[in-house]
Formats: sequence, structure tokens, C-alpha cells
Amino acid sequence: MTDYSIAGKSVCLSVMWTPASRLSARARGGGIGRAWGVWKCRHCVRNSGTLPPSSSSSPHAPSPRTQLEKEKRRRERERAILTSEHSNAEDDGIKWREKEKIAYTAPTIPGEKKDTSVPFPPSYSPQYVETSWYQWWEKEGFFTPEYQHRLPQRVNRSFSLCIPPPNVTGTLHLGHALTVAIEDALARWRRMQGYKVLWVPGCDHAGIATQAVVERKLLKQHGKRRQGYSRGEFLQEVWNWKNEKGDEIYHQLRMLGASLDWNRACFTMDPGFSRAVSEAFVRLCDSGLIYRSEGLVNWSCALESAISDIEVESVNLSGRTLLSVPGYQKKVEFGTMVTFAYPIEGQDGEVPVATTRPETMLGDVAIAVHPDDPRYQSLHHKECRHPFTDRLLPIVPDPTVDMELGTGAVKVTPAHDHTDFLLSQRHSLPRITVIGGDGTMTADCGQWLEGVKRFDARERVIEALMEKNLFRGKKEHPMSLPICSRSGDVVEPLLKRQWFVRCAEMAQRAVQAVDDGELEIIPHFYTKTWKSWLTNISDWCISRQLWWGHQIPAYRVSFPETAGSEEELWVWGRDEEEARNRAAEKFGVTSEAISLSQDPDVLDTWFSSALFPFAMLGWPQQTHDLQQFYPNSLLETGSDLIFFWVARMVMLGMELTGQLPFKQVLLHSLVRDKHGRKMSKSLGNVIDPLDVISGISLQRLQEKVKEGNLDPRETTVAMEAQRRDFPRGIPECGTDALRLALCSYKIQGEDISLSVSQVLSCRHFCNKMWQTVRFTLRALEETDTELRTLAETHPVSSIDRWVCSRLRSSVLQSERGFESYDLQSVTAALHSFWLHNLCDVYLECIKPVLSGRGAESDAQVQKERASARAVLYHCVSVSLALLAPFMPFLTEELWQRLRVYAPDTPNAQNTPGAPAASLCVQPYPQPGLLAHWHFPQEEADFPFVQEVVRVARSLRAQCRITKAKPDMWAVCSPAQAQTLLHFGSAVRTLSRISNLYIHCPLEGDNKPSPLSGPPPPKGSTVGVVDHTCQLHLDIQGGVDTDRQSLLLSQRRERILSQLEQCLARTRAPQYAEKVPERVKREAENRISALEQELKNIQDQLLALQSLKQHDS
Repeated sequence: MTDYSIAGKSVCLSVMWTPASRLSARARGGGIGRAWGVWKCRHCVRNSGTLPPSSSSSPHAPSPRTQLEKEKRRRERERAILTSEHSNAEDDGIKWREKEKIAYTAPTIPGEKKDTSVPFPPSYSPQYVETSWYQWWEKEGFFTPEYQHRLPQRVNRSFSLCIPPPNVTGTLHLGHALTVAIEDALARWRRMQGYKVLWVPGCDHAGIATQAVVERKLLKQHGKRRQGYSRGEFLQEVWNWKNEKGDEIYHQLRMLGASLDWNRACFTMDPGFSRAVSEAFVRLCDSGLIYRSEGLVNWSCALESAISDIEVESVNLSGRTLLSVPGYQKKVEFGTMVTFAYPIEGQDGEVPVATTRPETMLGDVAIAVHPDDPRYQSLHHKECRHPFTDRLLPIVPDPTVDMELGTGAVKVTPAHDHTDFLLSQRHSLPRITVIGGDGTMTADCGQWLEGVKRFDARERVIEALMEKNLFRGKKEHPMSLPICSRSGDVVEPLLKRQWFVRCAEMAQRAVQAVDDGELEIIPHFYTKTWKSWLTNISDWCISRQLWWGHQIPAYRVSFPETAGSEEELWVWGRDEEEARNRAAEKFGVTSEAISLSQDPDVLDTWFSSALFPFAMLGWPQQTHDLQQFYPNSLLETGSDLIFFWVARMVMLGMELTGQLPFKQVLLHSLVRDKHGRKMSKSLGNVIDPLDVISGISLQRLQEKVKEGNLDPRETTVAMEAQRRDFPRGIPECGTDALRLALCSYKIQGEDISLSVSQVLSCRHFCNKMWQTVRFTLRALEETDTELRTLAETHPVSSIDRWVCSRLRSSVLQSERGFESYDLQSVTAALHSFWLHNLCDVYLECIKPVLSGRGAESDAQVQKERASARAVLYHCVSVSLALLAPFMPFLTEELWQRLRVYAPDTPNAQNTPGAPAASLCVQPYPQPGLLAHWHFPQEEADFPFVQEVVRVARSLRAQCRITKAKPDMWAVCSPAQAQTLLHFGSAVRTLSRISNLYIHCPLEGDNKPSPLSGPPPPKGSTVGVVDHTCQLHLDIQGGVDTDRQSLLLSQRRERILSQLEQCLARTRAPQYAEKVPERVKREAENRISALEQELKNIQDQLLALQSLKQHDS
């Protein structure tokens, strides 16, 4: 940070606005203002010198081209929603039928364990399942780290993390729900592994947002603005509001099943946290990392406060646009460029300049031109006369001016443009502030404009220029307009004295921590972003002109003899007494001779949020929690917070505690709506997770949009999108389905376009789980034989061995997925096992066994039946434990009903001191537990069996067989014959055939295989499994070869059409460069499958043709 001495004052520049239209492509690469975009028409390029500090340490600004491309994509999405590009809403929206809602009615006191001895409802109902469990979990203390000592599987390791504290003003949306689903899955997994887990809940006081909400409330209810109250009175109103509304987010978190330790809930305005904030400020001031200086900042005139980058939203304008601005009755024009002339002093001629902000010309102090521009070389160091202030404006040559843009001459307004500020430093130019903090023109503009609102002044300036015959025209101009997301006001760059944090040194240490492997950022591709931003970081403005927040613990010092002096003398302290003592020592006077006045400003909310990982544990006191859980194990959050929150936590954590605040950073993708738009309140497309959990009507969804006070066009787009996406509203999906759906997406990489259809699909899966456990309970009720423990259970049949081995593989895949934070692979493995292995295959195979049908001896039947029951119980029980981190309510409900049949174990629940019987504290299944269930040969062979079953079922469908069970021949190799005989029972059951016969054609030595039987009868229906295996289905009444050939030919045409569509997409221009790798892999797999299916159809057609010729 460089201080510049001007008129005896220390002045610095806080870069916040990047007038990108004036920058070359090279210069834009080093820009750091996200907010400004194309605001003012300027014609300079920046040199490669060191950049001054920013008001918010923001990342690089997007170029105008990038902004225009984004605007184009946004408009295209809007058109797609509003026009006929979409099909009928009923066709395009999700399909669902209202499900019966079942209520849990057993009398249960809140906090008492739910009664699972009541009759098992016939179908899954989220409302029934999710009742009572959370209150019991919380009362039993399962979510506290202290509970770990009661776990028999406990290990001497801890796992700690904090929830990214949401704003106390708001409600959670699906982006928050994704964070909760991921973090809770990890916390529950570690807790079940025996770790001492601490997951701390918290809320951020959200200075600007909260103050704005309360101000609107007071204005509506009492007709009074904030200024009508004393500071103390207003803060009491805020606290009243917080105490009334602040628990809404905590209610949502409980509804989502978040296993947070509520005893340690942390609010950033709590007394303990406030002391930590003051301590941090004082320490950073003492070390010279916080200083006070003058700089350009993001300013909201409506709030009369500096704001951070994250509170600035860029609105891209393609041309002239009328917008509503707070404080103006009429809409204000933006998206135009005004050209006017400055007359040259002492000679004829003029210098034309262009701007999108003509009201700022009252603050012009010079005109800059490129030294090599032939149009102005004769005017170097001459002067122009300002038409309204009579000020002489020097014409200064500066190599940063781009002579190719516009007129090649640039008006210089140092107090209202960061590039001009840099230029003013090089040429020792003054800085004149012409727009005040309230958005009115200052006295420096003259009496004719003093006190006039800035955009009213714009019109007056243009009229005055016309009167003086200096106006040269106005034209449409694409631009990006910075809007305050909290007030809707147009952000103004203003020169203000503020407190700043020096970031360069701390940022370098943060980069080094990643380079040295001390801090891991996941996914790793964010490491490059991390280095790029922190290498170019600017100083951080932490002053906010608000009342709600942490008042800055800095005090202005005055003495009786210096009353009225403009000189600023400052000290800081943890309280006023400490500050007074510091001042007395610093200035060599007694404490009684000093007058102190605390800075009325508050600290940026992000400053206190950056302390969260250690302040939540009691820092600066060396508490037991701080010693045990700091550094945190993990920081998990959205990738959009890598700059505003993550980097600042790392910098301040290392500086204040000497340690990294966490060892790993896991960044998840952003959640977008079905149309690819980022979920945002300003777009009206935010979905409350409780609406997905409990269901909501379309009417109520649209009422919420209307309550959002959106722009009329955005309201229209949002309501039409809802009508198309949710024509009948959103069905009741339940918490478990929502969490499973969120964790089923790839969270490390591309953004997530969340579809409620996916959540609904997971709700169907919940019902599948419900029905599976119903089946299991019936099977267990039918026997008095006690089950064996998992370690004592050894599968008997081939299908038992296969499903047991598949479960072991799923456990192994889950462990690997959790360890690498790849939750998508975990959910995919568990979903696939339950649905495709357990339900589709195993349950169907054991139904005949459990029902007592079979030709084997009674002893053999009993043995297989006992094995099937034990395997079924343990497969379901272990699977529930595997799914528990993702689906806590449903798995708890089902596990509690299943555990009454659990075999006795050494850690039975009646053992004194044993943990309460909850699934959330049971051991998480590990591969070692299932080592005796590893049967690799069965797993390797069964895909061939499944393909045989698929072809057999296809043959049944082609022949329109519904109930009959024909005989089937498999003409195959000896190795395939061995597999089919090994799984013979499964093949017969799943293929729905009476008998399976094997025929192996003669081998090279003409000796028949001992496994081979007679060949299939003539006239059988033929299906091709692969090049060595054919199936022959013996259909009584013969085969209609002509009809089968016709059906196969029609199917071949459909497959060819699908294949051509897939291939056409791969031939599209720039397919290889633009299409994500995941999509390309999916396309390749789809093409391969279609080609294989075509080959199978062709083989079947040839077989039918041969059969027809043979018959004739």
C-alpha cells in the first residue's frame, strides 16, 4: 500500500470501479473491480504499474465482451421461457400424482423417542416419517462431541467444521440446502465412524441487509426513518426484530435434519463474538495491518454507506433504458453517452469529450490526451475553461489514454473514477467531490446545483450545456450499471476516509500455504484461481456507515486547544478505557486532558465472518473447544465465496492465531434453476427447500414472486417459468428425497441445474426402500428361528453369495467416495445396490425360496430359506446404515422397526452405559466387516446372467407372453454354460421360464461338453446374447417368423434413428472444445450401446431368416 501526501493528508486510492470500455485487453487482465463494468465512457488504458487498494479486495472485473455475452445468454433464456420455444406447460412440467398423506398419531411428548411398535403404514409418507425424530436426537445429545465417549466404536480423532453462517434476515434456499446436505452427510459419516464431531451452527448479523429490512418495517409501521430514532433506540428495534424473526433459519436447518450442536450456536453479534471482533481489530491495528486513509469506495446513496462487492449486482444494458431509482419519482435514463466540448482558453477551438455520467463534469480537473495523438499535440499543457465553474483545466499528455477510442480526449474526474485518481497522482491534480454521500450535488458545483439530486442534476447539466452551445450529441451506449442489491440504488464511486486492511503480505502467506500443501483446495482446479486473485489483491475497506453491526473500536482524539481542527488523531482499544490510556501514552498527556469520540461506523460484515472458524470456539480465550477443534478439519462452502469469505478467513486466521483456520477447503458448485439461471432473489427463481419438502401450490409460488418486489419484466419471466415448470405446484417430496437428490449431483465441477423431477424420483426411491423393509419384516415374522450375526452369516446359494459380494463392493465404493468427498459416487453406488441389486434381482430370486416352493429336500429348502432371511436382513440393515448420512429420517424409521429382529451382540442396548439405540450413532459399515462376503467370481459372472435375463424378457415381450412360462434353451460355450448352471435358479426365476436347458455345440475335438444337453427344438424363438450365446424360447404353436422379423426391423429403424441423432451431435462445430468431458463420455457410451443393440438385432434377423429357410 502506498500513501500519497496531498495537502498534508495521507491519501490512498481504493479501486472499486473498472470503466472497462476504456481499457485494452491487456490492461483488463489486471483489473480488480467487479462492480463497475462499462459505466463511464472513458478512453484510457492502464499502465502495468502497481494497482492501489480496493474497497473490497474484489476479483478481476469481467470485460465488456464477457458482460455482453452474459447479457445475451440471459436474454435468450428469458425468451425461451416466454416464447413458444417451450412446449405446453402440462407437457413440460414435472409429472406427479397426489400421494396419500399419513400422519403419525401415536402420543409422543416432544423429545421422547418415537413409537415404532405401531402398525407399519402401507406406503411411504414423508410427514409420517419425519415426525418426532429430530427432537429426540437433539434431546439425547447425539450431535454433541461429548457424546463420543459413549460410542463403542470411538476413535481418538476429531472432525470439526462450521456452517457458512446465513444472513439472519433471510430464509434458506436450495443453494443453502445443498451446503447443509453435503456438510451433514460428512458430519454424520464421521460421527458414525467414532470421531468426536463438532459442527457449529451460526447466523451472520448481515449489517446492511438487516438494517434495510428493519428500516422498511419502521417506515411502514410508524412512518419514521432511522434518523428519527437515536442510535440506541434503533438498535433496540433491530434486536427486537432479530429475536422475533431470527430463529426461522434455525427452524429450516432442523427441518433439513442438520446434526448441528445447538448448544454452541453462534451469532456474530453475541457478546463473546463481539469481543473477538474488537480483539482482532486492535491486534491488526497494533501490527500496522489496519490503517485509516482516503479512498474510492462503493457507495450506496440510499443507505449512505460503503458496500462490498458482493452487495453489488451488475445490470447489463444494451442501450437506452429507463430504470426506477430509489428517491426519484420518475424513471432515470441510462445506457446513453453524452458528448460535449470544452472551449480552449486563449484561442479558438474546442476539445470534445464523451461520458455516460455528465453530472460528474462539475468535478473535472483536467483533460487527458495521448502524447502521440496528432490531433492534440499542439495543445499539450494548454488549458480549457470550465463553462460552469470557470476553472482552468490543463490538457495533460498521458500514455494511458487510448487514442483509438472515441474522441481520444478524456475528461478527468479524480474524486469519482478510480482510473482518473491514478492519473491525478501522476500529474499532481486536485480532487473535487461533487456528489455527496446522500446523492445530492455538493457546494463545489455552485448554487445552481447544490443540493440537487445527482440524476436531476444530470438533466440540468445537459440543458446548461445546450444553452452554452457546448452540447455535441447523445447516442445509445451499451453499459453495465452497478446496482446495490440491498437498496436497489445505483452505486456511486465516492472518495471517503475509511479504515483499510493491508492484504498483500497476508495474501502471500495464504498462497504459500497452498503451494506448500498445508492447505488443500478441492477441487484442485480452484488453486489457480486462488493464486491469481491473491497475487493481485488490493487492500480491503472495512468501514460501513451503518448503525447495526460491530461499531469500530477506534476513537478520535481531541484536546481542548485543538477543538474544530480538521486534523484526525486516532487511537484504538478493546474498550474506551483502554483507548484513553493508549492516547495518554501516545500523546504524552494525562487521560483527563483527552476527549474521545468513537468512530460511528461499523465494520464490514465480512470482517466478522472471517473470524468465524476460531471466534465460534471462544477465541481469543484459550478455551477447551479452541484447543481441541482448531484448526477446523474442513471448510465446505459454495465456490462463489472463495474470495469474499474463504480467502479472508485464511488470511486473518493465520495472522491472528498463527495457524491455518482449516486444513481443507471443499468448494461445491452453484445451484441453478432448470433453465440454467443462477438462483437469485432478484430473478424470482429461488426455491425454499421447505416448499420441496412439504409441497406447495402454483398459486402460492406465484404469490411469493409478487411479494418479492421484483422488476416487472423479471416478475413476468419468473411467473411464466413457474407455470411451465410447476403447472400443478411442487409435490411433497420430503427431506430425505431432497437431500439424496442434492448429493446425487456432481458437486465438484460444473454448476448444478437442479430439477424437482430428480427430487421426485428420489421420493419414489424412498417408497421403494419402504416397501423393501415391509417385505423384509414379513419374511422375518414368518419364522421363529433367531438370526445369526453378520460375522456368523455365510451365504449358501449363488445368488446369496452374489448379493453379499455386491454389498461389500458398495461399502468399499462408499468409503472411497466419502474419503475423496465424491458424494455423487457414494449415492450412486448405494442407490444402484438397493434398487438394481437388492430389489430388482435378489428379492425376486428369493420370493420362491421364502414361500416354500421348490423341488429340493425339506432340509435343503430350510437351509436356503434361513440363509436367505439372514442375508436379506443384513443387506437391508447395512444398507440403511450406509444411507443414514444422506437420508437420516427414513433410515432411522426403518432401522428402528428392523432392529427388533437384530441378533444379540456384545453391545446390546440393555447394557449399562451403552449408547441409545439410534442409527445415527451406530458404526458406519466398513469393508473389513464384510471381508467374508467377498465372492469376486460371482460378481464377475453375474453381468452375463443379467444379459441372458434381459434377452429372455425381450423375447417374451416380442412374443407377447404374459403369464406362460415356456422352456428355454441356451446355446452357448462351456464356460457360459457353467455360469448359467451355477445361477440356474436365478435365471429361471428372473426370466420367468419353466426349465433351462443348456446346449454346447461341438468343440474342435468333436467331443461334446459334459454340460451339454440336446439342441433346442426347431421353430423356437431366437434371441442373441452375444457372438457365442443364443437363447431359444420354445413357444407352443410355433413361431411367427414374419411377425418377429417385422418387429425387429421396426426396432432396428428406431435404433438407427437414435444412433444418427447421437452421431450428429458429435459432429457439431467445436463439439470437442465446448462440450464438457462428462457429456462426451455419456454420448460415447450411448453410441456404443446403440451399436451393440443393432448388432444383436441383425444377428436375430439372420437367425430368423435361417430358421424360415430351414422350415421351408
